[in-house]
Amino acid sequence: MSSNPVAETVAALLPRAQAELAELVAFKSVADFAQFPKSESEGAANWVADALRAEDFVDVAVLDTPDGTQSVYGYLPGPEGAKTVLLYAHYDVQPPLDEAAWTTPPFELTERDGRWYGRGAADCKGGVIMHLLALRALKANGGVPVHVKVIAEGSEEMGTGGLERYAEQHPELLEADTIIIGDAGNFRVGLPTVTTTLRGMTLVRVQIDTLQGNLHSGQFGGAAPDALAALIRVLDSLRAADGSTTVDGLAPEAGWEGLEYDEEQFRKDAKVLDGVELIGDGSVADRIWARPAVTVLGIDCPPVVGATPSVQAGARALVSLRVPPGVDAAEASKLLQAHLEAHTPWGARVSTEPVGQGQPFRADTSSPAYQAMAEAMAVAYPGETMQYAGQGGSIPLCNTLASLYPQAEILLIGLSEPEAQIHAVDESVSPEELERLSVAEALFLRNYAAG
Repeated sequence: MSSNPVAETVAALLPRAQAELAELVAFKSVADFAQFPKSESEGAANWVADALRAEDFVDVAVLDTPDGTQSVYGYLPGPEGAKTVLLYAHYDVQPPLDEAAWTTPPFELTERDGRWYGRGAADCKGGVIMHLLALRALKANGGVPVHVKVIAEGSEEMGTGGLERYAEQHPELLEADTIIIGDAGNFRVGLPTVTTTLRGMTLVRVQIDTLQGNLHSGQFGGAAPDALAALIRVLDSLRAADGSTTVDGLAPEAGWEGLEYDEEQFRKDAKVLDGVELIGDGSVADRIWARPAVTVLGIDCPPVVGATPSVQAGARALVSLRVPPGVDAAEASKLLQAHLEAHTPWGARVSTEPVGQGQPFRADTSSPAYQAMAEAMAVAYPGETMQYAGQGGSIPLCNTLASLYPQAEILLIGLSEPEAQIHAVDESVSPEELERLSVAEALFLRNYAAG
């Protein structure tokens, strides 16, 4: 990185950032209070609030949102007449999955092979630290030239919409000229990237019942309708032979225009086993950024260990459907429900229930903020040009903010590049990416204020 005072300050602050990230990662802040104590999320929220107060933020508040979780807000006044920038991240995390499968404990930040490992290190507790680093670097080099609002969400990973509903009820709170969502990531380490599209998501729970109770498979199997078998048939109907998503009424042919994703690189990033084919057709970018994609997230049925020779009376599944920009998530949810019901065999009783939803998002890349960010990225990543990419994941708040503040410019950056393995075992963050993106964000705020 070319030498400049902001970059030098960020580099000097990196050991402190590592220590702070370790403190934040230690909170088991999974916003599913049936699995993890609510006190862990409350502890993380209070940590963020204290960090904002220490940086001279005013009006710092831990907000109780309608879904029973908390988001943290703070305001840092800038010069009179300056623009206002909202910085977003979330402190809640995905469950660690199989803790025994982690190389080191998921809630202990551990340095290994040049990366920092821990649940939330990249997604998105690292985003909280990134914002703090950028602001500290500016404060040490002439001051922060804009008004800054920070919002740290407490339930983004659960998709329960608490902050969305709160923002709708208090529209003045998050109003800004530009919004930086620190919950995306570079296309690869070292390639500065702004995410310009997000797929939306809908979650549907499907329940199939066929019998009043389980039956002996020797006495009744072969004629008694098996609810688990019916569910398997329904779920299989959601994919064509090549693995493409096939939800009745949902067009699957859209294409991506922009940065392409090499198939071999994708296989490496996704850690696809040798000899196993990728699913779907079209380019990889088409499949993961521009088209709908269904995933069966879980099935309630007897586990293999302890299973009995029984015909199952009932079975259920949780199905996720990612929808690209241009598709309404609410309409996609209705189509998914109708498909599940229409493809249920044997007259089995079927019920479907939507349990979560977020709209897709497309940014306006022609705005002045994008030019300011491109110039900042060029300094933070010498020799590289900022790229535009899509992201298959969902950040439902983006559309809420775009709807509430239609004049605001929204940029998505962050630490979740492929090597980070977010949502998986051994999630990690690259400290070099944290350093560079913190520099880029600081320089962006300076460029944007001067523009």
